[in-house]
Amino acid sequence: MRWTPLEHLLLPSADAGAVPFADEPPLTRAAFAQTSRLAAGALQARAPRRLALWFDDAAVLATALFACWRAGVVAVLPGDAQAQTCAALDADVDAWLTDTVLPLPADRQWRLSGLLNNDAMAPAELDPSLTLVLCTSGSSGKPKHLVKQWRQLAAEVAALQQQWPGPDAPVLGSVSAQHMYGLPFRVLWPLCAGRQIDRRQRLYPEELQQASLRYPSFTWIASPALLRRLGQRLGWAQLRGRLVRIHTSGGALPAEVSDAIERDLGLRPTEIYGSSETGAVAWRTGSADWQPLPGTAVSLNAEGALRVQSPWVNPADEQTSDGARLAPGGFQLLGRLDRIVKIEEKRISLPMLEQSLMRHAYVDDARLGRPAGAARLTGLVALSAAGLHALRNQGRKAVVDALRAHLAAGFESLAIPRSWRFYRHLPANAQGKLPQADFDAAAGPRPVDPVAVELPGQPPGERRYALDIPYDLAHFSGHFPSAPVVPGVAQIGWAVSLAQRDLRPGLRVGDMEALKFQKLLRPGDAAVMALRWDETKQKLYFTCTVDDAPCASGRILEAGGDAGT
Repeated sequence: MRWTPLEHLLLPSADAGAVPFADEPPLTRAAFAQTSRLAAGALQARAPRRLALWFDDAAVLATALFACWRAGVVAVLPGDAQAQTCAALDADVDAWLTDTVLPLPADRQWRLSGLLNNDAMAPAELDPSLTLVLCTSGSSGKPKHLVKQWRQLAAEVAALQQQWPGPDAPVLGSVSAQHMYGLPFRVLWPLCAGRQIDRRQRLYPEELQQASLRYPSFTWIASPALLRRLGQRLGWAQLRGRLVRIHTSGGALPAEVSDAIERDLGLRPTEIYGSSETGAVAWRTGSADWQPLPGTAVSLNAEGALRVQSPWVNPADEQTSDGARLAPGGFQLLGRLDRIVKIEEKRISLPMLEQSLMRHAYVDDARLGRPAGAARLTGLVALSAAGLHALRNQGRKAVVDALRAHLAAGFESLAIPRSWRFYRHLPANAQGKLPQADFDAAAGPRPVDPVAVELPGQPPGERRYALDIPYDLAHFSGHFPSAPVVPGVAQIGWAVSLAQRDLRPGLRVGDMEALKFQKLLRPGDAAVMALRWDETKQKLYFTCTVDDAPCASGRILEAGGDAGT
């Protein structure tokens, strides 16, 4: 496939029969252009000035974006579709274009399928001076609205193609196409390069692998959070030799994760450094220095913060808050200078604390911060296998004490978090970020319930759930301090709660029979809970197992029911 500049994608093309979107259903290059121009005709007739766009389907997002561009409408891409985000943005737009149901009045939501009955606008080279708006995820407060000219996105994807002209493999991703990383890498760049694009955001490693193996070769656009979760959950032999490139952005990729992927797949992920403000700036593999992309120049200001100049960076966004050190042919990042907090007049660098924590054998990943209204720091820690082993066999206090002692060797006491929360993986939004509101929630009360995912295919009156036992379950405190286990009463409570939600609304516990607790349920266990409601006997039967070994079982009698077996 030949390269097509972004602004030429609605012009007639010799590649009209090519299929950039291959599924749900296939969409050819000609059909994409025609649908965009039809929708543009409807938008021209309705004459909105600004439309918010939220799409799960990358093909429909691309079609809507190009329809807005052709009609001269400013497209606004929110960072998420949460109720508060929609409410805050709604007053700034004339309507919403979407493929899902949003928490907004129905008359504010337009469907692309409803915009295809007008005359199509004529094919034309698109005006690169027109703008769109990208909304950040608001990691440090209220989301920012970033105005981008289409010429800037065109220049960025052209630089990506110059740096990586091949291979021509289909592109699949775990990141949102609404974001400043996902939009160019998952949609615009492959669209210009003629590469097939997977329509859906693949949030889980198994889902990404299953979708990828439809193709003989493929490229992944992933977040560091997803790459950290690969572990042993994938068929490495099936992927090796077929996965030809991995791009990742949104946070640092731990060196051991990059090493493991190279060992198992024979290639290292290519990390992309940038931000919503700057777009892509530089790349690296492994622990090498960062290399600026073609057309990008970097320098330092007087405080040692990186300055970035490129054809796709607005002058107001050239100065970053990332500390850096220039090196021959590239640069090294030293952490964000704006992630410095004051506690009792002492300046504390959160990146330095996080980097120190991640050198401890118990820690895979760490995020530190000060929750709203708190005087001291809280540490969110994704435990390594060694950290989980210590938690299970020595208890929470021993792990916390070890991490505090590790930090105390290099930092004063004010810098050491007062509160700690432990996870398998740190929480993150669709862009791999942890906004302040989500940090505050993660730093709040410890969970009292497992993550329960209903398993399909159950007969009437029965349910089965996969339970992920949190590392930091509140019930572990005092039960027992050096060997945390889930109390039997908590397991009974989970069974009752799930039954009341999905199987027997209004269930009232009258009595319990044949309770057995054969095996301990521990932090990080993957359990299965099975429920069966016997309408005749008015009893709930439950079992909880780990690796098919029974942990707990019993019968719960409805209040006022028959006590006979």
